[in-house]
Amino acid sequence: MANNTKIANSLEFDGAYLPSFNKEIVYTSRNTPKNFKLLGSAHNIKDIKIKEKQGVDLLFLSPVFKKKNKRHLKIYNFLRLSRATNIETAALGGINSRNIKLLNLYGIKNVGSIDWIKKIYG
Repeated sequence: MANNTKIANSLEFDGAYLPSFNKEIVYTSRNTPKNFKLLGSAHNIKDIKIKEKQGVDLLFLSPVFKKKNKRHLKIYNFLRLSRATNIETAALGGINSRNIKLLNLYGIKNVGSIDWIKKIYG
């Protein structure tokens, strides 16, 4: 598998995304700009430890809320996992106008959502 950071850097992107299935340990090149950000996703402690070794700057923990028939973390597991790392975390998965208020109540400020944004902006 090609190194996502090398590809993103060669295309002069500001960052790269490392999904949870990407277990490759990444070493950013000396040619990587200072503001280059690595984003990653994780579903459990094992994934988080790999993302720490990969050096991600922001970690999406998902799915927080039930989405179709997939297993989900729920708020308490999201909070437990986010406390298990020093990486900044964001909630992802099943977020909508109803549960965004619940996230805010628990102090969860970083979120990611595709479906909800599509509904709002078409």
